[in-house]
Amino acid sequence: MWFLFAIVSVLAWGTADLFYKKGSNPKDRYSYLKIVIMVGAVMGIHAVYVMLTSGVVYDPSNMITYLPVSALYILSMAVGYAGLRFLELSISSPVQNSSGAISGLLTFIFLGQSMTGLQFFAVGLITIGVILLSVFEQRFAEAERKENKAMVDRKYKYGAIALLFPLGYALIDSLGTFADAWVFDRGMDEMQANISYELTWLIVAVVAWIYLILIKKETFALRDQKDRGLAAIFETLGQFFYVFAISANAVIVAPLISSYSMVSVILSRIFLKEKLTAKQYAVIAMIMVGIFILGFE
Repeated sequence: MWFLFAIVSVLAWGTADLFYKKGSNPKDRYSYLKIVIMVGAVMGIHAVYVMLTSGVVYDPSNMITYLPVSALYILSMAVGYAGLRFLELSISSPVQNSSGAISGLLTFIFLGQSMTGLQFFAVGLITIGVILLSVFEQRFAEAERKENKAMVDRKYKYGAIALLFPLGYALIDSLGTFADAWVFDRGMDEMQANISYELTWLIVAVVAWIYLILIKKETFALRDQKDRGLAAIFETLGQFFYVFAISANAVIVAPLISSYSMVSVILSRIFLKEKLTAKQYAVIAMIMVGIFILGFE
């Protein structure tokens, strides 16, 4: 079942990326905080719903135990949201998702989890695919803008400063995934972990709302949060299935989950009216082969 759970997470998070991008307004310096508020609100609602309807007896002390993991994940996501103001989704998402390869190697090296030769090959395909997808996307975008003679502020669009956002996400998220595997390796229950994570998100959302409304005097109307709300729903859906997948087979799930960037790229091309090149299609096919191998090896 872990493979099915991982695929649901891939599809849900790839879709969430699309709505994250749609909800990121380059002219609104606080758009990333508004995303944080919506994600935290939806996750908090889901946590309360689970506790009320599933019969799970939640131990609040688990929130402290799981806090380092929650903090790393939430921080990485906030950095990623901020970066979407300056980078196209089709560039940002693949770079961010190189974290899967990093966390997969960390669980292999430090937690002693095993991989077969074929699984190593599959992880390599996914890792190389994610990297190539990022390279091709950046080259294509630059060529397209030159052809259209569009004026682009390279400092934010493609310079080192802008790329620090997805690279920072990748590093922090990989540490979070490694910490996640470490916690589950020591017997923490998946549902306790997920509820802890979602309640921590809720606390962060409340703090962000107070900062935005009371300190910065910004407006926050729910009627304007449709895209951010949909992103939050798909994020929560992916997270729910992710914890069960990562606890069952972290060394394989981590790089497999990273392939959700290909879903993000495809959706961004369809709904944001971008195009895929032959090279990009080839890379996506390579990633699909890696997923197939991991699922049936």
